[in-house]
Amino acid sequence: MGVFNPTRRLENQLYREHGYRIILGLDEVGVAPSCGPVVACALAMPLDKRFISGVRDSKMLSAAQRDRLARKIARQALTIGIGAASVREIDQLNIYYATILAMKRAITRAGAHDYVIVDGRHIRGFEQHAGPYKAVIDGDARVYAISCASIIAKVTRDRLMHKLAARYPGYGWEHNAGYATPDHRAGMAALGVTPHHRRSFITTQRVLAGEQTSFDLLDELPPQPLPELVPISA
Repeated sequence: MGVFNPTRRLENQLYREHGYRIILGLDEVGVAPSCGPVVACALAMPLDKRFISGVRDSKMLSAAQRDRLARKIARQALTIGIGAASVREIDQLNIYYATILAMKRAITRAGAHDYVIVDGRHIRGFEQHAGPYKAVIDGDARVYAISCASIIAKVTRDRLMHKLAARYPGYGWEHNAGYATPDHRAGMAALGVTPHHRRSFITTQRVLAGEQTSFDLLDELPPQPLPELVPISA
């Protein structure tokens, strides 16, 4: 994927043609990691305010940049909803349906809205919960509201993983966010599996089966209650 500067072209079109003002951008983080929840954010940015300088796909930003931008986004947003699906729900539903559940929760918590723009591909039946919506491939890089949502979602989940890392040291969650990096896999081999590991994922299954070698990051394509999410203002 190339580097894009997000625009409000779609939001402005929806306003001009339909009068929509509360247009939610929706994105998720945490699909691929071996542990922790999947987190989604739905938010609406005012159409009459200038862009927040530096906003783009959260994956293109450093942690310090995301933290700084998240505070600015939270102050300016018309509404923000954070939704999550726990490890238990991921293992019960599978990661695809758990992600949709997190997105639905984010929309519910965002409150009344006119329209939703979601990152990714069309989701069958999603309009029954979200109302009118449009899916945009690479939306987190192309659509301003989705870029903002991607930053809030990433910062929220990273802060949660930092809190879990303090309770479960040795897995490197404070810097790998639960992805199956070499230090995380080494921690799993040495310390075993925690209640926050996704037992439906192959890396976790190998540890449970007693296999401590030959982990493969490419295998990570796809229980405890979800800890309290950390407020962005903290």
